[in-house]
Amino acid sequence: MTPVLDCAIHGGTVITGDGSTCLDIASVGLLHGCIEVVLPGKPEPAMSARRTIDATGCLVFPGIINAHAHNCVNGPSMPSGSPPPTQAAVSWQRNRHLLSGTTTLLNVCGFALPQELEHGDPHPLDVHLSTAHSPANFRAAQSVDGTGLRERHFRMTIEQALTMGAKALGEVGGGQTLGGGAQEYRFIPEAVKRQTGREIQPQVARLLRDAVVGRYLQPQDGVDDEELQAVLLSCRLADVLTPATARQLILASVMPSFDLALAGFEEIARHSEQTGYPAIFHNSTPSVSTLLEIARKYPGARLVAGHSNHPMFLPQEAVEYARQLKDRGVAIDVSTLDCIATRRRNDASNLDALVTSGLVDTLSTDFAGGHWDGILEAIHRIIRKQQMAPAAAIALATGNVARSSPQIAV
Repeated sequence: MTPVLDCAIHGGTVITGDGSTCLDIASVGLLHGCIEVVLPGKPEPAMSARRTIDATGCLVFPGIINAHAHNCVNGPSMPSGSPPPTQAAVSWQRNRHLLSGTTTLLNVCGFALPQELEHGDPHPLDVHLSTAHSPANFRAAQSVDGTGLRERHFRMTIEQALTMGAKALGEVGGGQTLGGGAQEYRFIPEAVKRQTGREIQPQVARLLRDAVVGRYLQPQDGVDDEELQAVLLSCRLADVLTPATARQLILASVMPSFDLALAGFEEIARHSEQTGYPAIFHNSTPSVSTLLEIARKYPGARLVAGHSNHPMFLPQEAVEYARQLKDRGVAIDVSTLDCIATRRRNDASNLDALVTSGLVDTLSTDFAGGHWDGILEAIHRIIRKQQMAPAAAIALATGNVARSSPQIAV
C-alpha cells in the first residue's frame, strides 16, 4: 500500500542531484522530511499527499549539503579555539544558511562538543559537528588563541566524538593557525591596534603579511627593509611602524602556530584511514605540500582539500595543486568565501579556474569573517558562465557531497 505523502511537488523541472538527471516535468513526493519518490511526467493521480505544491515553471532540486561552515554551534569558534559565538550570532548564521537553500550543514570549527550543538528552540537546519580533538590541534589553537577551550574540550578525544555523533574530522588548520583569512580580518589587525592604536582593513593586513613572510609563510620570502618601508608608506603606517617593528609584529602573529597546525595534519589523516570518516583540511599555499605528503602516506584516508580556491593561491597554482591532490585521491572542495557577490576581500578568479578545469568535487561556503556568499550564488554563476551543465553544478552541493562524505548525508 502506497503511503500518504507529507508533501507532493508537481509540475516543476526536477534535477535529482546525481550530476546528470534533469527531468523537464516531474513530481517529487516527500515523507518524513526525505524524498520518497520522483515520478517523471505530469502529476500521477496515485500520488496522495497531505499538502500539494504546484511548481510549474520552477526548478526543483534537493536541499544543499554544506560540508564546510563555521560558527553555527555554541562551542569554541574556529580551529583557533576562540570563544563561542553568541546565541544571536548562531541563530543569524543558521537562518542565513537555511534561507540560502542549505538544509544540511557541517560545522567544522572542530572543538565543539555534542551538548554544544543544541541551540534553544529546534531549528529546521540539520546541523552536524566535526572533531579535531587531537594534541597538535589543541596546541595550535592555544598558540594563537584558545580562550574558548575549557577542560571538557581537552578531555574529549576523536574516538569519543565519533561515538557521540561527530560526522567528520577537521577542519585541520585554519586561517588563524596557517596565516589565512582570519589573520587578515582579526589577528593581524588586533596586533597592529595593540602596537599602534591604529585600525587597519583586512586588505592592509594581507599586504603586510605577504611582505614579511610571503604567500607560503616563509620568512626568507619576505621583502627587504626598503621594500617593507614602501609598503608601510602605502598603508599609511610608516609614522607608527618601522620595518623592524612591522616584521616582528607579523612574525609574532602568524608564525607560532604554523608548525603545530601542520603537525595536526598527520594526526587527523591517520584517524581518517582508521575510521573511514572524511577529514577536512585547510588547503592553501602554506599547507598544500603537507597535504600532498599525507595523501601519499595515507592512501586509505578520505581526505578533503577544503577551500582549494583559497586566495593565497594564484589561479594557476590552485589548478596545478588541485590536479596533484586529485591524482592522490583527495576530494577538491571550493568555497564561496566572499568572492561571488560580496567581494569584500576576494574575487572568483581561483574558483573560475578550478571549475573551468573540471577539478571541483564539492562546493561549500567556509566563513570569510561572516561575509560568505550563498552556495546558490556560486551555482548560478557557474551555470550562467556555462562552465557546467545545471545538473552537474547542482551536484557539487548535493549528490557529490553525499558521496564524498556519506556520514553527513545520512
